[in-house]
Amino acid sequence: MPFIQAGEVKLHYVEHGSGNNIVIFIHGYLGCVQWMDLIWPRLPKDIHVYAIDWRGCGDSEKPAVTGDFENYSIKQHAKDMINAINALGISKCSLATHSTGGLISTYMLLAQPQLFEKVLALDPVSPTGLQIPGDSRAFFQALKENRNFAFKALAVVAPALFVQESLRPGTKAEFKSGTTAQQRDLFNLIVDKTRILSDGAGVGTPYHLQKERDTGTLAKEARRIKHHHLVLWGEDDMLIPRKDMEEMTKLLPDCQLQLIKDAGHALTIENPDLYARIFTEYFSQ
Repeated sequence: MPFIQAGEVKLHYVEHGSGNNIVIFIHGYLGCVQWMDLIWPRLPKDIHVYAIDWRGCGDSEKPAVTGDFENYSIKQHAKDMINAINALGISKCSLATHSTGGLISTYMLLAQPQLFEKVLALDPVSPTGLQIPGDSRAFFQALKENRNFAFKALAVVAPALFVQESLRPGTKAEFKSGTTAQQRDLFNLIVDKTRILSDGAGVGTPYHLQKERDTGTLAKEARRIKHHHLVLWGEDDMLIPRKDMEEMTKLLPDCQLQLIKDAGHALTIENPDLYARIFTEYFSQ
């Protein structure tokens, strides 16, 4: 497995394709690079993609938490990603993001705008942050201790894969008959990967998402970002409100919103053919 030293932390990454048309994929909360596993065989070889695990996620190093999760802040993840890009010798690239990866990219674009070209943002957390319901520490602890709980929690993220009635509280999530073996196997792998996240990534991320919401720091800076954004939002997404996506298109000077039918918060798994097609078209232009 390849790793790159990104400042103080060693990050794991996956590389696909070759050439100078470079795209960095940044996964979301409870994520890892495996969220792209169904996409790789559907991409052309001339789009050069790096998917990088955050610190505390996947196979990257998992530093111990410092006070108030400061070493797991959104801004710190952005610094890590820029450090990784520089260490890989990349002088220009585009970004593909998912969920909280969208917020990480906002910090990256503000920090080094000249490094980046354009952004494909799947169900992103907008520059306004995200309202976090409930006790995130108890939620993450339950994920680690109970695989059935973790399975059901992530099933809600990818509703297109599951029988709708089985996503209701108190029921066991059941795959739809039309899901493929590859989708089921990958979903189960992602469940297991989620349960080994560090506390910094698992608890610190919602802490900082709520902090971004409360302070409004990035929302005030977003208008300085001139990079073109194509935002994809699944109409069945239960995590990111549509109003946040509409607000994002107003905050960013060059931002287009595309609604995706029959998809929730995980298009890379729910409909990999569609995501790969959009990805290829967007980054081939």
